[in-house]
Amino acid sequence: MIELAELDNPRFREVNSKHGDDHGVNLTALRAIAKRLKVQHDLALELWATDDSAARLLALLICRPKRFERDELDHMLREARTPKVHDWLVNYAVKKNSHSEELRVTWMDDADAVVASAGWALTAERVVKRPDELDLAALLDIIEAEMKDAPDRLQWAMNHCLAQIGIEHADHRPRALEIGERLRVLEHYPTPPNCTSPFAPSWINEMVARRS
Repeated sequence: MIELAELDNPRFREVNSKHGDDHGVNLTALRAIAKRLKVQHDLALELWATDDSAARLLALLICRPKRFERDELDHMLREARTPKVHDWLVNYAVKKNSHSEELRVTWMDDADAVVASAGWALTAERVVKRPDELDLAALLDIIEAEMKDAPDRLQWAMNHCLAQIGIEHADHRPRALEIGERLRVLEHYPTPPNCTSPFAPSWINEMVARRS
C-alpha cells in the first residue's frame, strides 16, 4: 500500500476522475508490480479488502480467478463502483470463473444498472464466442426497447452487445443496423483518429468491411 501511494500521480488522478475513476496510479506501473508479485490469491483478497481502487486493480492482476465462489464474485461486483475496477473484475476474474454463465443470467435482470451492465458485457462476449442457445432476436428486442433510455454504463454494454450481434451474425445484421440507426445511441461519442466509433452502425459496417 505504501508503494501504491508513492506511485499515485495527481495528473493521472485528474484524468481518471473524468471517467469516474478514483485512482492515480499508472496502469503500466501497476502491471509491473503484478508481474513481480506473480499470482498470490490470498494477497489479492487482502488488497481487495482495503477498498482502495489501485489496490483492487492490483488484486485482480494477481488473483486466481477459479478460486472465487459465486457469491463472492457477486458481492465483489456490487462493491466495485468505479468503472475500471468493475471492468477488470468482469474481464480478469468473472470471465475466467466457472460461475460466469450463472452470474451472466442473474446480473442481466438486476435492478442495479451497474450490475446489469456486467451481465450485458458477459452476454456480448457469448455472442462472439458461444452464441449457442442464445436467443439473439430476443436480445435485440430488449436492446430496442431499453437501450435508448438506459443509464450510461448499462447503455454502453447493451450497445456493445448490439454491435457484436451485427458483426458476428449476418442473419441478424440488418435488424441490428436498423436499431442502431433509429436509436442513434453514441452517435456523437468523441472518437480519436484511427479508432472505431462506438456508434453501432459505424462499428458494424467497419468490422464487416475489414473481414471482407
